[in-house]
Amino acid sequence: MFVLELTYTAPLERVDAVLPEHVEWLQKEYAAGHFIAAGRKVPRDGGVILAAGTDRATVERIVAEDPFTVAGVCEYRITEFVATTTAPALEQYREQLPS
Repeated sequence: MFVLELTYTAPLERVDAVLPEHVEWLQKEYAAGHFIAAGRKVPRDGGVILAAGTDRATVERIVAEDPFTVAGVCEYRITEFVATTTAPALEQYREQLPS
């Protein structure tokens, strides 16, 4: 599983200009089964996405396709972790530690 942390590198006016395309991209990645949650940070200086069911190379490709990345309005920090415990509703995402 991955935590994708976005930090805006441009004024909110530029971010908002690309927001409709970013939302379409999010919906595409939800439909593909890559994302399980996303939202704005508070204060609004970026966002967070939880991604699952894929490898780091795929996540890096997905992030590179984000309209925010293409427009140069954010930077990503990608953190991989092993979700060994989850809420019952997220049990399908539970992972085992590598041996």
